[in-house]
Amino acid sequence: MTKRTYICGLDAAIAVMGGKWKGLILFSLGEEGTLRFGELRRAVPGISERMLILQLREMEASGLIHRKVHHQVPPKVEYSLTDFGASLNTALAPLGKWGEDHMERIEAIP
Repeated sequence: MTKRTYICGLDAAIAVMGGKWKGLILFSLGEEGTLRFGELRRAVPGISERMLILQLREMEASGLIHRKVHHQVPPKVEYSLTDFGASLNTALAPLGKWGEDHMERIEAIP
């Protein structure tokens, strides 16, 4: 596997959190704290179970979230932000504010 080089910091950040769902998952975990799978699925409307599983695996592999498995019956798994994930969430906050400020205009784009 070849090592990827990035053009700039934005390129590196997008590579880690790219796609629609990861940002929403980060936001939900940042707002709610530790969540179980079902709670997280309800917190991110529109995401399918399969997509949530894929995104959580990628985010865990990149160090954005922590997955804690409680060995009990029925199985209990909890997801939370790592310090790395929380720092990305903090960096995305101004972008989210910009989106809120301009949502009406963005929604009007054909």
